[in-house]
Amino acid sequence: MKSHRNTLVAAAATTALAAGLLLTQTGAGNAAPARADSAPSDIKTVSSGWSIPWGLSWLPDGSALITERDSFKLYKLTQSGTRTQVGTVPNVVTTDGEGGLLGIAVSPNWNTDHAIYLMHTASDGNRIARMTYDGSSLGGYKAIVTGIKKNKYHNGGRLKFGPDGYLYATTGEAQTPDLAQDKNSLNGKILRMTTDGKPAPGNPFGTLVYSYGHRNPQGITWDPQGRLWEAEFGNSKYDELNLIEAGKNYGWPICEGECSTSGMTSPKRQWATGDASPSGVTYADGAMYLAALRGERLWRIPVDGTSAGTPKAYYTSSYGRLRTVETVPGKNTLWLSTTNADNNGGEPDGADKVFQVELK
Repeated sequence: MKSHRNTLVAAAATTALAAGLLLTQTGAGNAAPARADSAPSDIKTVSSGWSIPWGLSWLPDGSALITERDSFKLYKLTQSGTRTQVGTVPNVVTTDGEGGLLGIAVSPNWNTDHAIYLMHTASDGNRIARMTYDGSSLGGYKAIVTGIKKNKYHNGGRLKFGPDGYLYATTGEAQTPDLAQDKNSLNGKILRMTTDGKPAPGNPFGTLVYSYGHRNPQGITWDPQGRLWEAEFGNSKYDELNLIEAGKNYGWPICEGECSTSGMTSPKRQWATGDASPSGVTYADGAMYLAALRGERLWRIPVDGTSAGTPKAYYTSSYGRLRTVETVPGKNTLWLSTTNADNNGGEPDGADKVFQVELK
């Protein structure tokens, strides 16, 4: 059963709204009023000349920090399209596959602590690090979580702060499927932690592990009621959109897609891998938006409570491999980025773009 998590306490929700992390049905805080019938309409290029942009997180001024996977560089991109290199993240290595500099999360308290969090591949495995960015320079590197196994593929990598104020991370099973079922492993999991990399209070096993049985999750987001949703790469049959609850087992490698095995949780929606291969996911205006790589399309999935409706595809084969999608704070708008310069895209460096999608 996938009953939703307990309602978040008012203080946590208020904090999240102030940080622009949570859209509301009423337009409270800086979020746009919800109109669940909206859909993608106009699309324009915000910025071009990128090489595998991967993670995206918003600063309080409305600009975004964006990572490049293989160059290990961090950029600031304003909504008018001005791009500035912030710096290069130290200790990052490539796997010549899907590893490198991956997710980024700006602290909800950035105005006071200037902290940002990064997930990346290092010589000893995947890790989560904290750095400082004061608006002009990048420094103060500190690893806060290590011991996440790496491989050429299946490194996960998404980082986001939840409406509860804790940091969430997605990890792949590093091409070792049994790790997903091992609750003592950090691989094939969604992790939930404090800003020092310690297990968040209330975690189901007293460790960093929040949910398990994941293959290669690369997308997480929250709906206005604080429910956590996740996008996950399947193997050869089905990709998944999951509603995540603490302590639940999402089936891999026993199940791929719908699962009848006792104790395992089925996805809310599934796709043939050729139609999706999803990376980023975001909530906006009554729906989940899921960016598809192999499927080369943006999926819109209406959600009502814990139910996910019929998916509809947009931009199929128009812009290539879609990696990351995020909702612009305070607007009924998405930013959508490509990774056509990656191994599977075959395009040259500089071929990738960041788009803006209006929802009307």
